[in-house]
Amino acid sequence: MTVNIGVHQANPSLYHLSRLGILEELLSAQGETVVWHRIGGLDTAAALADGTIDFGGTGSTPPLSAQAAGHDLVYAAVSAPRPGHGALLVRADSDITAVTDLKGGTVHLAIGSWQTHFVAKALALQGLSYGADITPERSAAGSYQALLDGRIDAWVGQGAELAAARREGRVRTLAEAGDLIADRSVFFTRRDIADSRPELVGLITRALQAADTWAAGHLDQAAEITAADQGGSAADWREALAALPWRLEPASDAFVAEQQEAADILAAAGFLPRPITVANARHPGLDTVAAQALAAAESQEK
Repeated sequence: MTVNIGVHQANPSLYHLSRLGILEELLSAQGETVVWHRIGGLDTAAALADGTIDFGGTGSTPPLSAQAAGHDLVYAAVSAPRPGHGALLVRADSDITAVTDLKGGTVHLAIGSWQTHFVAKALALQGLSYGADITPERSAAGSYQALLDGRIDAWVGQGAELAAARREGRVRTLAEAGDLIADRSVFFTRRDIADSRPELVGLITRALQAADTWAAGHLDQAAEITAADQGGSAADWREALAALPWRLEPASDAFVAEQQEAADILAAAGFLPRPITVANARHPGLDTVAAQALAAAESQEK
């Protein structure tokens, strides 16, 4: 059997797993192979639903959008929270000093990603709405410069871009993502795969943790690989990668509660087309499988 896995390049666990040969070795022992598909985070759920891939990973918002669209996905595992992963930035000399000052303003962010949840929650906590009180626009390569030029009011930076912007010292942090949301990486599969091949999902989860362990112990090399492929400096990537937890967990009650809060905020803001019940995308069998796989990965490390 060929296992098809979607690789969203902003998902560091999957990104490095696709380059290390760890999963290939585990699958070959069972007479199976893997094909990697580079797929954007917003396209991952649809690729899963139509059978292009069997497993994928994104930030926290895409699976909520997928569930609202009727896709029958289930959570396989999640990363530990990522407190230093992203931030809402304004110019250092901006008159904007609080999230409430963004009302009527334009914010660049990766629409549909975890950044949407982050901005929506930051606004909701101040009695504002993502859907009514700001103009959200999709981030692009020129978003940072647009912020510096005063063409937009705020920008959500993450990873190496955030490290580079802070190093230059021309921006100020309006809100840290980790202060408002858990900002986890989220891994998921189709329910039929979870039902018929839970051991495969466990094997992938084990491989993901092995890739995380490698990255945590080889930050310089991981940063060089990422910079060469995705741009930016290795130094900025190293700073960004060093802030990640590099640890996976089963989908817990706490995670489901986090996702439900996000879903409620996004539905109220009109970003999700309908309310959803996140617990419906939890697969109790996979929780056990993930726990066993992660224990096996930890044992192998020792």
